[in-house]
Amino acid sequence: MTGDAGDMLSWDESVFRDESVFEIDHVPETFRHRESQLENLKYALRPAVRGSRPLNTMVRGPPGTGKTTAVQKLFGELGARTEVRTVRVNCQVDSTRYAVFSRLFEGIFEYEPPSSGISFKKLFGQITDRLVEEDEVLVVALDDVNYLFYENEASDTLYSLLRAHEAHSGAKIGVIVVSSDLGLDVIDDLDTRVQSVFRPEEVYFPVYDATEIYDILSERAKRGFHEGVIGDAELERVADLTADSGDLRVGIDLLRRAGLNAEMRASKTVSEEDVEDAYDKSKHVHLSRSLRGLSESERDLVRVLAAHDGERAGAVYDAFNDETDLGYTRYSEIINKLDQLGVIDAEYADVDGRGRSRELSLAYDADAVLDRLE
Repeated sequence: MTGDAGDMLSWDESVFRDESVFEIDHVPETFRHRESQLENLKYALRPAVRGSRPLNTMVRGPPGTGKTTAVQKLFGELGARTEVRTVRVNCQVDSTRYAVFSRLFEGIFEYEPPSSGISFKKLFGQITDRLVEEDEVLVVALDDVNYLFYENEASDTLYSLLRAHEAHSGAKIGVIVVSSDLGLDVIDDLDTRVQSVFRPEEVYFPVYDATEIYDILSERAKRGFHEGVIGDAELERVADLTADSGDLRVGIDLLRRAGLNAEMRASKTVSEEDVEDAYDKSKHVHLSRSLRGLSESERDLVRVLAAHDGERAGAVYDAFNDETDLGYTRYSEIINKLDQLGVIDAEYADVDGRGRSRELSLAYDADAVLDRLE
């Protein structure tokens, strides 16, 4: 430990003014560089304020570009109006139609539905009955809707929401779908019965440029750290590393971890070494988030892949089957999901005399993956 005693933190001091500012799901007071996207969303939602069904909207863009924050900001404004009910569903957690509607039930009635013994039809009916009785408009945000597609639940879920006014006259529901998977064509991957009624407005969130990243992170640092904790050079380094990743969440997490590293040294200031050391963990924030939503069998397959990295699908299946007793159909479904999530790479290769087979490899360092599965 180096430095004068005046530069050292005492045991009850902190570099943080408000550490919650660096939480990934924190909604900032000032939301910069997304003015046009917010205006487009407001345009789509404006009919709800007048008591009509809002325009359905598709929000797309890479991870860490402000999509969820924009929805939360607007839902906060709409929530102040008693005639508009808003519910944001995290589809990484609630990835089936029944789970989505259970979350809508909870948002409307402010208590959870029974865990068993209630059919989807009854659940759906209770939701629409309440909306009609209270003359409320419901705006549903299906955040990370790509997870519904991975589980083949997207078409049924959207069909039920979009046809609610036909099933129950007077029910007014608008849908915002939010996707971070740029490889997913939301419209083309839906059933034709849904495509015929889902004609959404599109709002795209591009990657922040280097100047915007510095501006946003500077604002977070000002609110989250005490004055003088992080200097311009260190903040610029955080911004550069964030720009390299293309994901603002990396920078937000990096600020927090760098601050924790400074505290571990009992220092009142963040050094560039604190930033560099923190980056080893912060750069994997997207991986951590992807792994957090996996089921136990999906996590088992990731562990098997770490031990059989680069092997062909058949060999990996044999090891997975030995571990779990699950069949090839479920195995193939999980492989496709992990590939779509970007956790693995599944490339087809020619096999002598046997046609084509997929070679499976982790998209990240195996140790980094295994560390985040613990």
